[in-house]
Amino acid sequence: MSLGKIEKQPDSRDFSWSFWPLVPIYPYGKRRTIRREIIPDRVWTFEQVQGIFYVIVPIRMTVVRLDEGGLLVYAPVAPTGECLQLLKELVVKYGDVKYIILPTISGLEHKVFVAPFARKFPQAQIFVAPDQWSFPFDLPLNWLGFPRKRTFILPEDSSKTPFANQFDYAILKTVDLKSGYFSEVAFFDKKSSTLLVTDSIISVFAEPPLILQIDSSPLLFHAKDNGLETINDTLENRCKGWQRIALFAMYFQPTVLSIPQWGKVFLDAFKAPDKSSKNYFGLFPFKWREDWQQCFYSLSGNGRLFVPPILQTLILNRSPQDVLQWADAIADWDFQRIIPCHFSAPIIAGSQQFRQAFSFLEPSTGSFSTKTYPLPEVEFQVLQEIDKLLCKSRLVPPPKEG
Repeated sequence: MSLGKIEKQPDSRDFSWSFWPLVPIYPYGKRRTIRREIIPDRVWTFEQVQGIFYVIVPIRMTVVRLDEGGLLVYAPVAPTGECLQLLKELVVKYGDVKYIILPTISGLEHKVFVAPFARKFPQAQIFVAPDQWSFPFDLPLNWLGFPRKRTFILPEDSSKTPFANQFDYAILKTVDLKSGYFSEVAFFDKKSSTLLVTDSIISVFAEPPLILQIDSSPLLFHAKDNGLETINDTLENRCKGWQRIALFAMYFQPTVLSIPQWGKVFLDAFKAPDKSSKNYFGLFPFKWREDWQQCFYSLSGNGRLFVPPILQTLILNRSPQDVLQWADAIADWDFQRIIPCHFSAPIIAGSQQFRQAFSFLEPSTGSFSTKTYPLPEVEFQVLQEIDKLLCKSRLVPPPKEG
């Protein structure tokens, strides 16, 4: 694998995103896009980057060619000039964007792009997951910029849609979290045997996705062992940084990570060779144990499927029966690959592997199933403490047994 450097840099205006204050996270107003062809002349992914404090992950939309001509877009990303140019190359060859799908109700990082994306394709119909809501005020979709006459709620019966001959879908019944709601719509492209999901299932590989390597600064930042270290830009260090980022993203604070005393953090920042804003002014408040990489391998499991820990601990266990019924419905489809909106894709996996990932919700296996190579229970400590605090404050309902 190469280091993923791009020889020709496009005009910075091509990847500017002026609406970034709506969701003020990295990379703010500059978003690069990579298009990848997953199935020739059939399925493509468009990847960008998002994150906080250089804990960055891919955010991905999937474009599928329609049998009738034209394109379906699942989970739009920021419609920058670069993104639109890459998409218009497909439009010229295969036809216009006909359908835009918002498959989630709680993912602000997905929802915020749909309205501006829809305005770039005025003939497209927008289909959204049921029970949409907004915070702090629950506003109608047209107040959030969604075109009134072109926006429709996905019906429970997928045969009622204009793309029913090609796609089936399953809607996860809305999970009530008191302070909000969670739902997701999984799409199945029958012809390509491809499953599209949003946040519910992921896989993490040892090497960083290519979109994260356009600017390697976040990877190299997290590859450091202390604030005084200068890191060379090598594939080994990029992988090291990515694997630590994955642990941050999954567990918040894995057991192999500790926070040094802030006095030492500020002292090291004063001595740091790079005090630029790109290096967070030399601040590096992390200390990793020598065996940290074993924690990553326990997480990735050689690319196995799993439900993200935050969903396991704080969300899906609030309505286990509904989630299992949804997973059962999806497992009836004969898919060969899965494309999630985050982390690695495509994932070569079928219905049995997908269904096994949700066995942690089954009462017969307990909270951490021994049948499907579970994530290490010890790494859930921080998330479980957050869960207890939220329940005690009555901000979320308590978990339910499967």
